[in-house]
Amino acid sequence: MGSDDTGAKPTRSTRRTFLSASAAATAATAATAAVPALAAPATADAPPSGPGRPARPQRPDRELREMLRQVDPRRIEAIVRRLAAFGTRHTLSSQDDPQRGIGAARDWIFARLQEYAAASGGRMTVELQSYIQQPASRIPTATRITNVVATLRGTTSPNRTYVVTGHYDSRVTDVMDAVSDAPGADDDASGVAVVMELARLMASRPTAATVVFAAVAAEEQGLYGSAYLAQQLKAAGADVQGMFSNDIVGSSTADDGTRDPYAVRLFAEGVPTAETPAEASTRQSVGGENDSPSRQLARFVRDVAENATTGMRVRVIYRRDRYLRGSDHISFLRQGWPAARFTEPNEDFAHQHQDVRVQDGQQFGDLPEFCDFGYIARVARVNGAALWSLAQGPGTPKGAIIVTTDLTNNTTLRWQRGTEPDLAGYEVLWRETTAAEWQRVIPVGDVTEVSVDLSKDNVFFGIRAVGRDGLRSPVAFPRPGS
Repeated sequence: MGSDDTGAKPTRSTRRTFLSASAAATAATAATAAVPALAAPATADAPPSGPGRPARPQRPDRELREMLRQVDPRRIEAIVRRLAAFGTRHTLSSQDDPQRGIGAARDWIFARLQEYAAASGGRMTVELQSYIQQPASRIPTATRITNVVATLRGTTSPNRTYVVTGHYDSRVTDVMDAVSDAPGADDDASGVAVVMELARLMASRPTAATVVFAAVAAEEQGLYGSAYLAQQLKAAGADVQGMFSNDIVGSSTADDGTRDPYAVRLFAEGVPTAETPAEASTRQSVGGENDSPSRQLARFVRDVAENATTGMRVRVIYRRDRYLRGSDHISFLRQGWPAARFTEPNEDFAHQHQDVRVQDGQQFGDLPEFCDFGYIARVARVNGAALWSLAQGPGTPKGAIIVTTDLTNNTTLRWQRGTEPDLAGYEVLWRETTAAEWQRVIPVGDVTEVSVDLSKDNVFFGIRAVGRDGLRSPVAFPRPGS
């Protein structure tokens, strides 16, 4: 459970005083508060002094710790080996052979997710989400593409949605080879195993917001399945506030034998993929290249998932994806939603996109024997910590504005109040413009406007919501406004 500690009070008097906790409780939503000025400049080795308390990670609550303890490496191994045993899961392979091809894999995943949904009391539903893709890049003939989607409907904020995916299609060296064995253990049975194991564990646990667990198809051919999933969510009016693609999360061993078994990379873009020309002009004027919604989502993951319960370090990579590669989070970025991609820390390309063969004494091919199932389980715990904290906490504040109508050395922030029944209030966060992480937090109570005695020209600000149980939302980065 997150801490509600407000930290030490200012140590010196000032011409302005900050809105007290008791005053905040009774203030109107348009109330304005002032905060003490910075005491001294920060040094390279110390966080800045000034209003608020140092930012701290959000500790996992008891229910989250119990759920993560139940992540089972043996179940994950069984899923990876079963998917690899279908021979090939190429998008253009057989859809009606019960033993081999993408159709057999699709039906097996669907059946397992239905078994998990049976424990949900009707909250989780499972569907085969299909459409016919007409001829296009890497799709030579009209082809049915099917996502397997399990939706765990939220109890109090069902339209607020979080999505986690792995892609169940596979490939070999020739991306158009639909016949050769393409076991796809690491790429991406490992990601599908993460999704399925979390669906199993969360099915029996009610969540405030909706969580979508999806095994998507045709990633290797061009992100077709995830694009369709994102389009369907957009058409349904879902408020997607976070999405994670798990793609190549099966091993921590690099091609030179280097191992990093307690770290996972999280790729998060800076400049938004769907940024408009007007938004680009604003960003160029005031900054924010490191404050996209996806970067705020990545910061949130580190905040809730780097702890003893997961046993993992989340290495955030300030890129949309790796060179020459792209995964299913891009389909959600194109819709304007926060999204990021988990992948292993070191890659061995002899076991990705390769024909299964022995060459010069070396085994090539994406085989289960090159996966580390304990590592996949730890990646699942990172995903689980993030998804649970997102779905149980309040949503990211909407309509966040930093007022820029007047030249002034203090900063006024406004936002819209959320509709969550257990919403307790809000916190303002700030950091030096050269800092990558939020440094200080100011609890401001259940208000929708606050004035802080810091110059908006000198620091970056953010706003996040706080639930009565202490769970926080991701940070909203305010745009200039009035």
